[in-house]
Amino acid sequence: MRNKVFLQVALNGDQVHPSTPRTPSEIAQAAWDAVHAGADSVHVHAFDKDGRETLEAEACGDVLRAIRRLCPGTPISLTTSASIVSDPAKRLRMVEQWQELPDLVTANQGEAGIVKLCELLLSRGVEIEAGLLSVSDAKAFLASGLADRCRRVLIEPLDLAPQVAVAHAAAMEELITAAGIQLEQVHHGYGIACWEVNRRALDRGHGIRTGFEDITLLPDGSPARDNAALVAAALELIQASRKQESRP
Repeated sequence: MRNKVFLQVALNGDQVHPSTPRTPSEIAQAAWDAVHAGADSVHVHAFDKDGRETLEAEACGDVLRAIRRLCPGTPISLTTSASIVSDPAKRLRMVEQWQELPDLVTANQGEAGIVKLCELLLSRGVEIEAGLLSVSDAKAFLASGLADRCRRVLIEPLDLAPQVAVAHAAAMEELITAAGIQLEQVHHGYGIACWEVNRRALDRGHGIRTGFEDITLLPDGSPARDNAALVAAALELIQASRKQESRP
């Protein structure tokens, strides 16, 4: 039987839900709940005092310290998304100001300036989760020369239609595998497609991600109470996959 399946929880992003955590204390408590529900790692976005996503050093540091107080030893992944700061030079300057560093960052490989940003963070000891949102992102990643320096690959198709998302996840995985890249893979989707992408990933022996950034509904379509409920549902998928695997 394969080793333990990696499960990451993405706690917030720009998702609209009454329980989406945004302040450092809310994010830290959500992280604690999710980790105690079974998550191995947390992915987070920081917010400024006006409730907007930010890469500002002070806000990011506050979130990281708050999580570390409640969840010592839990790997924390911080976003670097261009959806927050679209200008590559400005984003780089902001990230250069970080004093409290995350364990990892997600770095979307289709974004302008992402290689330079990754090189900066790698030089400071921050690991990279290479985000692939599309086939073109996967091709950009293969051409970047970053693969042997990354911690893992995130296969994360943006399509909301489950069958389309699964097909795109398969296409990205094929490109990575054909190139001989043996990095750990973690797969997830967005909206209700998330669960189908998760199921396919488990069938393929990969890790998965869930959480309010990705999905606010449980696999049966009912609203999730919080991130911990989504983690519990993801663990049920993992357990079901293991049972299927163990059948003669």
